[in-house]
Amino acid sequence: MLISTNPFNGEEAYRFDSMNEMQVYTAIDQSVEAFKTWKQTDFAQRGKLLKRVAERMREDKERLAMLMTIEMGKPINESYGELEKAAWCAEHYAEHGESYLSSVDLPSDATHSYVQHLPLGTILGILPWNAPFWLAFRFAAPAIMAGNTCLMKHDEHVPACAQAIADVFAEACEELGAPQGLLQNLPIHREQVEAVIKHDAVQAVSLTGSSRAGSQVASLAASLIKPAVLELGGSDPSLVFADADLDAAVEALSISRIINAGQSCIAAKRLIVMQEVYDEFVAKLKSRLASLKMGDPSDPQTQVGPIARPDLRDGLHRQVQMTIEQGGKCLLGGEMPDGPGYFYPVTLLVDITSEMQASCEETFGPIAVVMKASSEEEALEIANDTPYGLAASIWTADTDKAIRMVSRIEAGQVTINGLVKTDPRLPSGGIKRSGYGRELGPHGIMEFVNVQQIWIGPKVGA
Repeated sequence: MLISTNPFNGEEAYRFDSMNEMQVYTAIDQSVEAFKTWKQTDFAQRGKLLKRVAERMREDKERLAMLMTIEMGKPINESYGELEKAAWCAEHYAEHGESYLSSVDLPSDATHSYVQHLPLGTILGILPWNAPFWLAFRFAAPAIMAGNTCLMKHDEHVPACAQAIADVFAEACEELGAPQGLLQNLPIHREQVEAVIKHDAVQAVSLTGSSRAGSQVASLAASLIKPAVLELGGSDPSLVFADADLDAAVEALSISRIINAGQSCIAAKRLIVMQEVYDEFVAKLKSRLASLKMGDPSDPQTQVGPIARPDLRDGLHRQVQMTIEQGGKCLLGGEMPDGPGYFYPVTLLVDITSEMQASCEETFGPIAVVMKASSEEEALEIANDTPYGLAASIWTADTDKAIRMVSRIEAGQVTINGLVKTDPRLPSGGIKRSGYGRELGPHGIMEFVNVQQIWIGPKVGA
């Protein structure tokens, strides 16, 4: 049984029966049968389906958005935004998938030689709870546009969201005559995942989650010689220089810290500020964070919702308390609130150094961690002093300097003077313990295709 709990009040929200072994194998068989038909379709047919899926989500946005808000506590306005972004992702690949996957001529000693990009088959997506719709579409839209079929093992704490995603695809497939089983939800427990990965019909795996989960999945996939894409944790640095627009930096970094109650892999985790403007930045940041409204996520006025689960909140509080004990200063929040729900206050920790808990671990909550640097070199050293390498940002009026610094930052994506975010048009992913492979953009759709070389004779040239 999969049971979701509303983090606003701690009450049971939904429950679903989990699949048994036979049901899982039946779903895999259906995915294989769907692939036999789907791989023969052209890009126009695939794009039409993805566009219809996007339309159906927008038509049902009130119900679908509320599922997210109920199951994992996302403020309702953010839930609307996530649905729109998921629909955009489907539309983006519907419109650009063909050009991304077009054949490429490569001169050789052949009369004609080229590369084409063919689907692999059934792909398994293992997804987390923090962005239930967006992360599902980030995985599925490019895979389906490439001609693959998808099995979705979503997080056990968002079963209603998972089923709703599968239902949207099933309804669109029925309406347009596409094969059923194109995208299926596998409501299974964590210990059942290994058997799915091992199944001969599953050709590749995509996982978004913790570094620990990524390590386990990567090891298993590698032992079976199956490709994998991993998007894992992050301890993302943001470097704020003395010539930066501090108001713009504070606004963007505040949003980054509290969106989804700070439960985002690519949120700014460590704010590294030059000593010349450190005090001014901290004062502005404290004022902005203190103004945010925490409360009922179904209320459109709420800016910060609850943490998704009590164990996650407990872990977050442990990080804050340990950091304070290690010498960090707490200027805002930092106390476990009374009352129902899994709320944690917006918290500001300053004078943090690299060995403190809030710096050396990923903080998955509304916690702003501010660190001081005396030079560009020291800022870069602090930024790279982490086992993670997902994303980073640089704030400075000297764009040329920032561009020169980018290649020295150990991260999969870097933003200059802007909010770090994912975008269907641009590749996203990490290095080091933040994972490997890329999602989104032209690079993402290439992860689960057969890059097939064709050589046509006779041989020409010397």
